[in-house]
Amino acid sequence: MDPLISSAARALSSGAPLDALNLVALRDDAPALALRGIALAQLGDLARARALVHRAARAFGPRRPAARARCIVAEAEIALVSRDVKWPGRMLDAARATLQAQGDHVNAEHARYISARRLLLLGRLDEAQRLLDEAPAGSLPAALNTAHELTVAGIAVRRGRANAASAALGRAQIAARRSAIPALISEVQDAADTLNAPAARLFLQGRERTLRLAEVEALHASKILVVDACRNVLWRSGIAVPLVTRPVLFSLARILGEAWPEDVPRDVLIERVFRMKVADETHRARLRVEIGRLRALLEPLADVRATPEGFVLVPRNAGEVAVLARLEDTPHGAVLALLADGESWPSSALALALGTSQRSVQRALDSLAASGLAQSQGRGRARRWMASPLRGFTTSLLLPLAPAVD
Repeated sequence: MDPLISSAARALSSGAPLDALNLVALRDDAPALALRGIALAQLGDLARARALVHRAARAFGPRRPAARARCIVAEAEIALVSRDVKWPGRMLDAARATLQAQGDHVNAEHARYISARRLLLLGRLDEAQRLLDEAPAGSLPAALNTAHELTVAGIAVRRGRANAASAALGRAQIAARRSAIPALISEVQDAADTLNAPAARLFLQGRERTLRLAEVEALHASKILVVDACRNVLWRSGIAVPLVTRPVLFSLARILGEAWPEDVPRDVLIERVFRMKVADETHRARLRVEIGRLRALLEPLADVRATPEGFVLVPRNAGEVAVLARLEDTPHGAVLALLADGESWPSSALALALGTSQRSVQRALDSLAASGLAQSQGRGRARRWMASPLRGFTTSLLLPLAPAVD
């Protein structure tokens, strides 16, 4: 192999992109284009990096399938960092199969972890877990071990399993130090810091406090009935009643949960849920209908009883009621939670990750921008969104598991 190409590849694998660029900056052959693209990606120039890697893949062509597959894997990773989750996953799967057939097992496993991270970003946790479970046992380079453990931790976080996530991050820290790649060590540390940061707010008997994810996990094991405003579900001791598609019913449940053990007057419920300051008999009749629907859905967990003034939530087995809410209780908390990862997102990727329409996401982004919580750069199709610099921004640790389609 060309000694300059070999030296540049070693520099990139050790996390020294400037050294690699010094060796191949003036060359336009396919291997040099690929290495230049990867070096620019490590330096953060993602647009130029992606163009160079794409040129390299075309230059290698079908006669060098392994080299072309490596370029496809590199382009997929750049797309992932760019939050271009619409980039075709099937192409990455084909590249991984090619690398396996060509005996390049290290890069094939790297492609596996890119696929798993993409699925994790889209909330498709079962598919991501299956990919990890199918990974062959055996020794891998420290960088790939780190990627594996980071993905394991990410899945555990999205499932609310703080102890499993902490154990995986501990293993990731060991592997990252062994790799001696500063960017990888920093990524693991950032993930650990996020895991230990406040994840949500808890309202219980009129008092409010913040919880870390480990405390939220402990809440699942308690006897408390939780009105989860992060995921629009009520749960206790393994029993869950989802109300994602019933916003009116969930609003009623949350208001009753925040007031527990006191009741809530009918006029207050009508004003807050139906947004009617002046209530008449038609509104009271509608409230009775919605309360009846809520009572039927919550039958395994609680009863909704009428009082002389209004209604009160009464949990089964004489337990307590708490409300779990986001740190930033905005109407578009799920969008803000995704933006809080520090990357810039196109609105189409946000729509895929949340399983909603791009128009709905765009309206949410415009609202967040008007309130100073989000900002954009670029125009047209190149427009991308990120969270504004904030203290105490919302967290993705309790992000809903949104469906998505390839």
